[in-house]
Amino acid sequence: MDSSLLKVFVSVANRKSISLGALDLGFTQSNVTLRIKQLEKVIGYSLFHRTPKGVILSKEGEKLYPFAIEIVKKVEEAQLQMKNISHQEILRIGTSQANAAIRILSFTDKLNKKFPDMKIEISTNGTPKVIEDLLDYKIDIGFVAGDPNHKDIVVLNKFDDDLYFIESKGKKSPNCLIGYREDSTHFKYLQEYMRNNGNSDFKIMVIQNYDVMQGFVKAGFGKAFLSKALIDKYGYSNDFILKKIEGSDEILATHLICRKDYMPMISNYLKKISIKNN
Repeated sequence: MDSSLLKVFVSVANRKSISLGALDLGFTQSNVTLRIKQLEKVIGYSLFHRTPKGVILSKEGEKLYPFAIEIVKKVEEAQLQMKNISHQEILRIGTSQANAAIRILSFTDKLNKKFPDMKIEISTNGTPKVIEDLLDYKIDIGFVAGDPNHKDIVVLNKFDDDLYFIESKGKKSPNCLIGYREDSTHFKYLQEYMRNNGNSDFKIMVIQNYDVMQGFVKAGFGKAFLSKALIDKYGYSNDFILKKIEGSDEILATHLICRKDYMPMISNYLKKISIKNN
């Protein structure tokens, strides 16, 4: 069975649309339709039902889908490993937003100087998505908040983020917690800390901009939980009351991780690298 046909099948199934699947793959719609028909001829069953909005998997398509996903992933993994067989040709990096703001530029600058011929790709997301992408072989290494403690993951390095609970010096803050995004590991930790200390009535505010977020804290709209590097980066060091949450630095330290079964060729370098803040 041709794995390229399975890749087309997976793309159409994920998008529930032949045209959108074709767009993702960079193929024409007629090309994708032809490849689906070729796969259906090999399988011996129709794999999709047409609907007014696109396509949905048939019963036989649903049975094939998990196997197709696994095969496509394995083929992509093999291709990447073969590319990196003699040297690290490409390094795909996933990073949490906070790490991207304070550390990723320094990190990539060091990589570019040490490995000038290596291609670097970067994606930014919350810690849960970075871990998910790593386990799905979509990235090679990831910067995440806290140790994932996962059987398939290895910690290559660890970085202290010097975290503080912050509130305005000049304004009395309401019982409102301000976070970068709802699924932020740091924001979830702060909410749980508040509940554990008898405060469950807080409101939440989400602002996906670290500068604006701290401006709101300074103006007295709420309280937040951030790295000192982020506070210094945006010039708010003298505007906040800073308080340590005992144990948070260790629990939420940034960990550089990779898969156990897919260690980068430069993993020894990554284990020793030290990074200054951006």
